[in-house]
Order: sequence, then C-alpha cells, then structure tokens
Amino acid sequence: MTASRLPAVFKVEWFLAISLATTVAFVLFGSRLLAGLERPVWLALIFAWLFTVILGSAMSVVRHAECLGDLLGEPYGTLVLTLSITAIEVISITAIMLHGDNNPTLARDTLFAVTMIILNGMVGLSLLSGGWRHREQHYNLQGANAYLGVVIPLGILALVMPDFTTTTPGPTLSLAQESFLAVISVGLYVAFLGLQTRRHRAYFSAVAHEHDDSAVAQRSATRTLLHAMLLLAYMVPVVYLAEKLAHPVDYVVETLRKPAALAGLSMAILVATPEAIGAVRAARRNHMQRSVNIFLGSVLSTIGLTIPAILLVSHLTAHPIVLGLQHTDLVLFVLTLALCLVTFSSGQTNVLQGAVHLVLFVAYLFFIFQG
Repeated sequence: MTASRLPAVFKVEWFLAISLATTVAFVLFGSRLLAGLERPVWLALIFAWLFTVILGSAMSVVRHAECLGDLLGEPYGTLVLTLSITAIEVISITAIMLHGDNNPTLARDTLFAVTMIILNGMVGLSLLSGGWRHREQHYNLQGANAYLGVVIPLGILALVMPDFTTTTPGPTLSLAQESFLAVISVGLYVAFLGLQTRRHRAYFSAVAHEHDDSAVAQRSATRTLLHAMLLLAYMVPVVYLAEKLAHPVDYVVETLRKPAALAGLSMAILVATPEAIGAVRAARRNHMQRSVNIFLGSVLSTIGLTIPAILLVSHLTAHPIVLGLQHTDLVLFVLTLALCLVTFSSGQTNVLQGAVHLVLFVAYLFFIFQG
C-alpha cells in the first residue's frame, strides 16, 4: 500500500480511532468509569457506550472479513467471516463468565440466543426481505442439507441431551460426557470444513440461475494483507472491552435481579447483528446462496466451535456450566430445528417462510419475560 493511499484508509476507518480511544480510556480510568453503577443513568450510559463500541468494532470485523471473502472467493470468504465472529463470541462469553458471581447458565443462554437470532431472526429477515423484492430465491439444496445434517445432531446433543442424562443431577453433563461432546463437535466441524473447502465446494456456491452482476474482485496480496491487519486491529478492542462490558451486565443480572437470559441475549446481539446485516444485504441483492452460507455457517460454528471452547474454559477456570435447555426454551429450540428442515427442503424460498421464522423469533423474546 502506497503512502498516498494512507489518508483514504484513515478516512474510511474512522471508527477504529473511537474503538482505540475507548480502550485507552478504560485502561487509564476504568475503575472510576465503572464506579457508581447503582445510578441508573450512569449504568445505562456505560452499558450503551461499551455495547456500541464493541458492536461497531464487530461490524468492522465483518466488513473486512467480507472484503477478504471477495478476494478469496466462496466458500473461504464465508469461512473467514464465521470464524471471526466465533472468536468474538468465545471472548465475550468467557469475559462475562469469569467476572462476578458464577452464572452457570450464561453460556447456554448465549448459545441459545445466538441460535434463535440466527435461525429465526436472521433467516426470517433474509427470506422476507429477499422474497419481497425477488418473489422466489434459489440456493444450493445440497449445501443447506449438509449444514443442517451437522447442526441438528450437534444441537440436540449439546442443548437437549443434558436434560436426559442420569450420570449427573440436573441438566448437566459429566466430565466424560463433556469431553465426548467437545471431541465430536470439533471432529464433525473439521470434517464439514473438508467437505466445504475441498471435496464438495460446489455445494456451497451459487446455483446456475442465481446471477451476480458485480465484477470479480481483483486478487491482490497487498489488499488481502491490509484487510487482514485491519480485521485484527478491530478485534483487539473487542477482546479488552468485552471484559469491561461484563461489569454492567453482571450488575443488571445479579444486583437488579433481572432475568439471567438477558445477559445471554445481550451477548448474542453483539455476535449475531453484524452477520445478520451481511445476510440480509446478500438476500436483498438476490445472492441467497451467500445468505444461506452466512446464517447456517454461523450457527454451525457456534455449536461446533464455541461449545468446545466454553467447555475447555469451564474446566480450566473451575466455572461449572449448565447446557441443557429447560421448559419453553427446549420446545422453541426443537421447533426451530424442525422448521429449518421444512424451510430448507426445496432449494427455493418465499416470504411466507420468512414470516414464520420471524414469528418464532418474536415468541422467543416474549417468553424471556413471560415464560
């Protein structure tokens, strides 16, 4: 990159200055900024400040991941995107899990919230907005089936099976069971990557009648390096500020006695919003295959990579976690997986499918407070 292009880069990446300035402010004055959370206005201000900066940084990570995707092509582009967001997810959950009183359901609530946001909120908006503009949209059915063929068994084993095991009391798993879950989750994800990037790459590419009028991005080593460096630069503040966000989140849950699921929901919004924007944009441009790759790939990485990572952190830090969903959440999760089987069974989408997914997402939000 030449020196003449630096001012243009700085002009586009203005949010990086805000992100770094916020990080410096909390490094120098963090104890004073996080004091006085008992004052509602200050609590709301600190939460909004940290949440906005982390969300903005995460969206910038997604933006550079998408640029890398254009340079690398599918399915590698979507893979970079999902792995970046998974890293943010693990960092955010770990930061809050290790702060304050132990909340054993936080990881489960966050993973469930991410799943509901992606498979109902994100899928619903993508199918509804894309179908409204283009009536019917098409995607590669074999790719969608490959995603769901891994997501469904891993989701059931991780979030449903703990309710029915008898080795340990309650919706928990023994050490041997958690180790087994972690190994098969990583193993299946690696096997899926082999299928996605080598043996059956065509399953995750656009079908013949989905056209892309945009010019193919010029592959440039310099541009690739630039976007990779900026992606990492935005990730650094996320790593640090996620731990600071744990303070107001814990105060709301532990001191104000609000529903514990709100902590998971707030983390899930941080994780899923950037990808949701990318998926909806792709659907509106009639690139449904990319949209499908984003939301199904995202939920697969959440289950296949985040759960093993959180289980490892749990054992290393002696913070026990609860994985099994209970009551209303269990029904909504199984219903969502069943609906996805119906939605992604024909190779084409329409507005009705999107509307039904959105109704399930609204039901999830409703039962957080009225469960």
